[in-house]
Amino acid sequence: MFCKSLTSIFGSHQKFPNNMKWVIDLFTSSLGRKLIMALTGLFLISFLVIHCTINAMIFYNDNGETFSHWGHFMGTNPIIRTLEIGLVAGFLFHIVQGLMLVKSNSAARPVSYSVAAPPPQSTWYSRSMGLLGTLLLLFLIMHTAHFWIPNRANQFAHGEELPLYSKMQDVFSNPLIVVLYVAGCVSLFWHLLHGFASAFQTLGLNHQKYNGLISFVGTAFSIVVPLIFALMPIAIYLKWIN
Repeated sequence: MFCKSLTSIFGSHQKFPNNMKWVIDLFTSSLGRKLIMALTGLFLISFLVIHCTINAMIFYNDNGETFSHWGHFMGTNPIIRTLEIGLVAGFLFHIVQGLMLVKSNSAARPVSYSVAAPPPQSTWYSRSMGLLGTLLLLFLIMHTAHFWIPNRANQFAHGEELPLYSKMQDVFSNPLIVVLYVAGCVSLFWHLLHGFASAFQTLGLNHQKYNGLISFVGTAFSIVVPLIFALMPIAIYLKWIN
């Protein structure tokens, strides 16, 4: 279980140290980084559920009324705005720890997979989480540059949100942007396909009795969420949505 993972970091025959050494170990040891990756990953998955649900309101096809209503709620509710700080921190921790894990794994394995064959149970996307994560980071930068940053900047400057529905129609009128968004959603699919089940395994929450359920839910989530995100720019560009 989760406590066993913590014990592996701090030692099985001692209590948690009183000084700050355990914090350093948590952020620098391989297992500690994996724990942070798992916890922040599950937190970000919960954000994806909310974000995907709100964005899916665009498919009501009512000229953006329902979408704008809920988008306004997310953009002005003080609790949600406060949680944004935790969300940004979660993204940063997840990205930094992921990059550090890739670096430490590469240093510990000087022989590349092109020379040493990977384990038979290993998948290409589980071995490519660093690449997929980097692609997602680039996608995230593009996404925030298109929507979140301009919207927040307009709120600070003028005290009101941008018309996000019109903004989406404008952004997704460019076929290149639509292709890049779909590519980002494909990367998200592969990233989630490994990351969902991996988070439960890292936290010691996997068990033979319900591993099948975790695998099913993780696979379904990995398909449904990126698919909904990808359909949004496609539907707007093809004018399936008025």
